[in-house]
Order: sequence, then structure tokens, then C-alpha cells
Amino acid sequence: MSGPLEGVRVVTLAGMGPVPFAGMLLADMGAHVVRVARPANRASRALSQTDGLREEHDLGNRGVDTVAVDLKDPGGVESVLRLAEAADVFVEGYRPGVAERLGLGPEVVTKRNPTVVYARLTGYGQDGPLARTAGHDINYVAQSGALHAMAREGEAPRPPLNLLGDYAGGGTMAAFGIVCAVLEARASGHGQVLDAAMIDGVALLTAKIQGLRAAGLYDDVPGTNYLDSGAPFYDTYRCKDGGYVAVGALEPDFYREFVSRLGVDVSGWPDQEDRSGWPRLRELIGRALASRTRAEWAEVYAGTDACVTPVLTFDEAAGDPHNAGRRMFQHVGDALHPAPAPRFSRTPGRRPSAPSAERLDVRQVIRYWNPGRS
Repeated sequence: MSGPLEGVRVVTLAGMGPVPFAGMLLADMGAHVVRVARPANRASRALSQTDGLREEHDLGNRGVDTVAVDLKDPGGVESVLRLAEAADVFVEGYRPGVAERLGLGPEVVTKRNPTVVYARLTGYGQDGPLARTAGHDINYVAQSGALHAMAREGEAPRPPLNLLGDYAGGGTMAAFGIVCAVLEARASGHGQVLDAAMIDGVALLTAKIQGLRAAGLYDDVPGTNYLDSGAPFYDTYRCKDGGYVAVGALEPDFYREFVSRLGVDVSGWPDQEDRSGWPRLRELIGRALASRTRAEWAEVYAGTDACVTPVLTFDEAAGDPHNAGRRMFQHVGDALHPAPAPRFSRTPGRRPSAPSAERLDVRQVIRYWNPGRS
């Protein structure tokens, strides 16, 4: 093991989306993460077939050890509690009340281990009218107000995959909270319960936008602002070959650099800050960028401050010279793994490896964490 979290012991109850992602982030940084999964019975096989994701492709479990435990069996619950006794962190992602019904709620776990950080990762949080309501990323992002802003003017909001709720506002915020709580526990000798709600995390991500709104610099009509495709100099454009380039020429100096390299006469173009001229400016920029291929524009703007980049596919991103030079992506088997981030000078995170299908015995883990016990 390696990384700044080496020596931190984490138990996660298997779940979907944000819980394994939080575990992956911690494991990438060197924590020993043990996932408690259901035994390979008929029900779990059916779930796997429905999901369609084989073990080696479930990157959220890379660097994670797995134990198979039947949580409907009192003996299985006891074995998980024994794991929790030796852990620094315990993570569950069930709806409020489910962990308690299983006998693995925070009161039981913290009684067995008063120093443990008990992290609860849910969509709507542990309290409030929606706490027990089912949902997915799109629901939490919509409820937070963020999804409303993700639209072109006059068009329907478009969810950004499930990156914002599950992974940014959920798994990443939970991992951040866990590390904060572990640091505090090591100083105080006391654990605590962490309520990590995806809706809270997404709302927090809008902090800058809320400041702009308060200052009167952001309009609640989506698709009319600088960063939401309203500004023609902060958008994507189709090129001659059907590829796209992303233009982010917000600052006046960057904008001047951008238009100066378009190869057309821009003397009669609307001023950059003339909002009434933005529709016309968008048309002119689009026409100019449609005259060449994506690769040609990439060459024109390479090394400049125009803030123009080709919109790459995942495979193209992996082969891009800058990305490849930083080893941002690594092929492990037939899966493209994003590298652990951020990067540390002295305690680097782990190199990506294929998730393991091996199932450890709980007693193996307990012996490893607490030599002399079984």
C-alpha cells in the first residue's frame, strides 16, 4: 500500500454510485478499504446481470478488498461489527433507518468503536421531508436548483451524466468529509457521525453562482449568462468535419487572441460585451469555425492564450500528448482508468489496478487489522 492515507482502515457496505466512488477515492490514496458485499447467491447474480457490469469493469472497486457477508444472518452482522471495531471509518449508503434495521446503525457501531467515523451517504440526507424518498442523481441535482441552470435558452435542462450528484456532490464530498473527521478523531480520540447528502453537496457546488446572483451578475433565465452557453465566446462549435471545439475566451485579452486567429475580417463584428449583439456574434463565430476541421483549429490555437481546445472523446483524451504525458489515463486490461488525483510529491497514490473478484474471509481482515484476533 502507498499514499497519504496509508494505515486508514475503512469498511463500506456495498452500494451503487457514490458509495463505491468514495471508497475508490480513499483506496486510491492508500486507505485499506474493505467492501461488505452480499454472498454470490441467485439474487446477487440477477442484480449483476441486470447491471451488466463485470467485476473487472467496476472501477469504483479498484484497490478495494471484498468480503461476502449475509446481513440477514445475525452471525453475518456480528462479523461486520467486529470489522467495525477495528476500523477507522464505516460507510453506508442506505435510506435512513435501513442500517438500524440491519443492526448496523450508528448507535450500535459507535458503541462497539467510539473512535470510528460513521459516514452516511444518501441522496436527500438523514432528515427532512424527502429523507426517505427514492431518487437518483438527476433528482438531487434538480432539487438543489442546479439542474435548472444547465440549459440553453428556451431548451430543456440537460443532466451532466451522473457526475454532479453521485460523484462530485456525493462521493467526493463524502470522501472529503471522512478525511476531515478522521483528522479530528485522531486529535480528540472521539468518532462522529457524518451525514453526507448528495443534495447538500450539489448545493455547495453552486456557491460561486449564488454570489453572482446576489451581486446581480447572474440571470436566473438559463442560457443567458457567461458560463451557461449564453455568451458566444464560452460555448462549443461544430467544425467542418463534424468535430467540435470548445471556446472559453472570456477575458478581453483571450477573446482578442481568439478572434485574431479566425482568419476572417472581424472589424464589423459586435463588441464582446454587447449582449444585444450576442446572437449575431454567435452566428459569425459559428460560421468561421465551420470553415475548418477540428484538427486544423487545434493546430491554429495550439500554444496560444485563446482558450480553444478540441472536444475529445474518451479514447482521444487518453492519447492526447498533454494527458498522456501526465499519465492521466492508464489502460488496465480493456478498461481505461483515470489516474488517482490529486498528486502528492512524497506519498503518491496507488497505481490503478483491475478490481478483484476475490472474496476474502472476514477473519482474514480482522487478523490483518488486529493481529492476535480471529
